[in-house]
Amino acid sequence: MSKKIAVVLSGCGYLDGAEINEAVLTYLHLDKAQAQVSSFAPNQPQLHVVDHINGEPTSESRNLLTEAARITRGAIQPLEALEPEAFDALILPGGFGAAKNLSDFAMEGSKMNVLPLLLEKAQAFAKTSKPIGLICIAPAMAAAIYQKPVVCTIGTDAETAAVIESLGATHKNCSVDDIIVDTEHKLVTTPAYMLAQRISEADRGISRLVQALLEMA
Repeated sequence: MSKKIAVVLSGCGYLDGAEINEAVLTYLHLDKAQAQVSSFAPNQPQLHVVDHINGEPTSESRNLLTEAARITRGAIQPLEALEPEAFDALILPGGFGAAKNLSDFAMEGSKMNVLPLLLEKAQAFAKTSKPIGLICIAPAMAAAIYQKPVVCTIGTDAETAAVIESLGATHKNCSVDDIIVDTEHKLVTTPAYMLAQRISEADRGISRLVQALLEMA
């Protein structure tokens, strides 16, 4: 029987939303494994909108759900509709949206808070021992989700790793093409574009994350 996987996006575009390559690679490998995938995003304004040509914020206002629908070809639901009991596992791709919209890690660091609705949904997966995959910067939310010293990675950036450890997680350095698996808590993490210089590099780690997640589900 194919596994049912929930994917939560944080907009569209790595500087202010979900990292598009990470999201698409996640969907690709889930599809290759014949998983049943449903997508969700918060139905609220994103923190800000960034011009991806010059990297500067603009005066625009955009909605996370509407923007994320660009990636999923419209097949997406508001985060409120996510029912953890209906799924076997959860995946959160990265991008600055994970650190600006799903949490405030980018602004608050060690004083970070996770979006309450996402925290509620993710903790429901964790409390029922359903696997969670966190990609790129999304592992910054691991300690808040599990409320335990889970093991995770964002790659090799010492400063970011130190902040994550101050939040209560245990960080392990990891190469771009590899994963860190916390078997006790069924948490899988990979650096992706925290380290990747090419899409093929991000692909190898995300492929392994999806495989490990499905094996545990």
